[in-house]
Amino acid sequence: MKRKYSSLLLFLLFSNFLVAQEMFTLSGIVSEESSDETLIGVNIILPDLVKGTTTNGYGFYSITLPKGTYKIEVSYLGYKTIAQEINLTNDTKQNFSLALQSEQIDEVIVKSNSTIINLRKPEMSVHKVSVTTIKEMPVVLGEVDIIKSIQLLPGVTSAGEGASGFNVRGGAEDQNLILLDEATLYSSSHFFGFFSIFNADAIKNIKLYKGGIPAKFGGRVSSVLDIHQKDGNKQEHHFSGGIGLISSRLMAEGPLAKGKSSYLVAGRTSYVNVFLKANPDTKDNGLSFYDLNAKLNFDLNDDNKLYFSGYFGRDSFNIGNLFVNSYGNSTFNVRWNHLFSDQLFSNLSLIYSEYNYFLNLDFIGMDWDSGIRNFHLKYDFKNYISDDFKLNYGLSAINYNFNPGEISPSKENSAVNPGKLEQKRAIEPALYIEAEHNLTDKISVNYGLRASSFFRMGGQQLYTYENDQPITYNSETNNYEEGVIKDSISYGKSESIKNFWGLEPRLAISYKADENNAFKANYNRTYQYIHLISNTVSAAPLDVWAPSGKFIKPQIGDQIALGYYRNFKDEMYSFETEVYYKEVQNRLDYRDGADLIAQEQIETIVLPGKSRSYGLELSLKKNIGNLKGWISYTLSRAEMQVNGDPIANSPGINNGEWYKANYDKTHDLSITASYTLSDKWRFGTNFIYQTGRPATYPNGQFTTNVGGNYDDANENIYVPIYGNRNEENLPAYHHLDIAATYTPKQKKERRWKGEWVFSIYNIYNRKNAASINFRQNEETGANEAARTSIFGLVPSFTYNFKF
Repeated sequence: MKRKYSSLLLFLLFSNFLVAQEMFTLSGIVSEESSDETLIGVNIILPDLVKGTTTNGYGFYSITLPKGTYKIEVSYLGYKTIAQEINLTNDTKQNFSLALQSEQIDEVIVKSNSTIINLRKPEMSVHKVSVTTIKEMPVVLGEVDIIKSIQLLPGVTSAGEGASGFNVRGGAEDQNLILLDEATLYSSSHFFGFFSIFNADAIKNIKLYKGGIPAKFGGRVSSVLDIHQKDGNKQEHHFSGGIGLISSRLMAEGPLAKGKSSYLVAGRTSYVNVFLKANPDTKDNGLSFYDLNAKLNFDLNDDNKLYFSGYFGRDSFNIGNLFVNSYGNSTFNVRWNHLFSDQLFSNLSLIYSEYNYFLNLDFIGMDWDSGIRNFHLKYDFKNYISDDFKLNYGLSAINYNFNPGEISPSKENSAVNPGKLEQKRAIEPALYIEAEHNLTDKISVNYGLRASSFFRMGGQQLYTYENDQPITYNSETNNYEEGVIKDSISYGKSESIKNFWGLEPRLAISYKADENNAFKANYNRTYQYIHLISNTVSAAPLDVWAPSGKFIKPQIGDQIALGYYRNFKDEMYSFETEVYYKEVQNRLDYRDGADLIAQEQIETIVLPGKSRSYGLELSLKKNIGNLKGWISYTLSRAEMQVNGDPIANSPGINNGEWYKANYDKTHDLSITASYTLSDKWRFGTNFIYQTGRPATYPNGQFTTNVGGNYDDANENIYVPIYGNRNEENLPAYHHLDIAATYTPKQKKERRWKGEWVFSIYNIYNRKNAASINFRQNEETGANEAARTSIFGLVPSFTYNFKF
């Protein structure tokens, strides 16, 4: 009898265990109520269980829980929080629509939920930037600029005014992977770096990875800037735009089939040419840019969505009949979202990207055309296995076509002979797997592996060199020279010239000490198989993209970072600090006197080396209230080393010693703030201070005489002798900007809404040095330094509208 009771007790306990472990999945889409625009990074929290998740890049979430009734909170900064009960008795699909909120008090709830989940995540060295915040920042000439805005973040700098792109933790511009709806952009600037190519009206989400790069991203060793365009309003047709001093923009969005599909079209163009033509001194010159964003999306059914999106932008610049320069990006992609189940989400993408640059030199009758083009196929999966364990995995393949340059005569009487540098081809396949794993309530980890490879394909002729050295050192002249060509080898298009492959481990861990404190660490290795060859401080339109190959190895980056994070005063303030160390193997630097134009053998003008960077980043943010903003400070060092070759008896650069990289900034301080005075008035300000970028100055001179008579000082020419590369620094760079936004009182029933934005860039008129050139004074004949400055005080205004 006792045995029977014991068996019955065991059966009941086992049955209770099975019931207790009965698990179901809650999943769905979170979107904006008024437009059905999906929202990225929304927090879905279960307060009683102290658990939660966030929506992915397409607004989808999934969480698996034991059977039961739960209170659920759905929150997103700037939107009203939804709180309701869910009775989970089977797998349930539950979509949520969030309404915009205007009450400041609600932001406390939203921000609290947001920071709780972020402290637990092992994600670090990552910044999510709100488009609303960016639009409140004062910028030069009133142009809302995403790239200039992320330069206010710790660890992000630029080479200065008029410099394109951005530098992250001591990395070069080409080491940043810039994605717009998953399509690669090879240039991020208009007007040679003055303005960003991104139209903020069309942008939904901005995320910058400075480290801890997820395994799904590859191909760059410094950072990933992941930008998503808006999908378009599925409920109503709306128009918005703005009129500024140098450009205007207009965006249209609305449903194709209400609640099921939508469109978005946004355009922007400049009219600087109007002012140039009105001035007799500049009427023959031209300067303009334009860009176009477009997107269509279709909800085929609950499990399938289809997206078409594209971007096209172009700059044009000419000085009289001397030359015309134009360049720009083009992208197009098709994406298919499919739910295999409520726990398995997939995204299949086919992407086309192209960057083209064109130069016409009319005075010699020559056209120059070059660029880079790629097709990218990728298939990503996210498997929500349980609340504490998620898997991301996928594969991709990129087909590259590099056009180093093509010369053709631009007119009949031109003496230019047509010629075309041989195109270069490559294929870059990769696959990855990554886990998001909550080990305990306090410890969470992300760990993964990316396996990448690169096949430099044929279809061209390659040279071989004596002693297998494409670049040699002449000890008599103390200069590097092109190697001696010995022979040439022709490769067919189906042949592989050189293959590379590598494993890229990723690891991140977070320890949440309590509700307000967390410690995090990460490590990642990344491979970069393509290189931007440049002999200027900031990338220029005519710089050349080149693939790795027989003489150029891929860059390999290793980065480790440690961080501490704290929220205090009920999440009113947050503090972050991180330290990092990064090394990059096979980093190229140009030899003195390198000429990139029409250069067939890139390997003869660059030297292989390595780089390292390390630093401390501090950030203090005020998240709540009428006054919000942040202070960020970075103390860092970025260095290069190019060793000599004992066999060739070459000294390298600076005798093989470490020297400052072009983008080294020892001190970088940024302060940004916004203040809401009333419903009508908002104010914003930025202050930036940076150590001047490295420069090479002369440390002596010698004198020569054009006529041979040194007694005649008028015929003397003083030639400067330059010191070691980047041994000096330009003067410190700093400026203070202010802005005010006035929103007139508007009637509720009136659809038209407008606002005026007034700003002053560089209010104390600092003449920052874009460069310092050394020249001979025409009167005295002596050498002198001349500072080139681009902007002083610049007032501007913009009128924004929507209806």
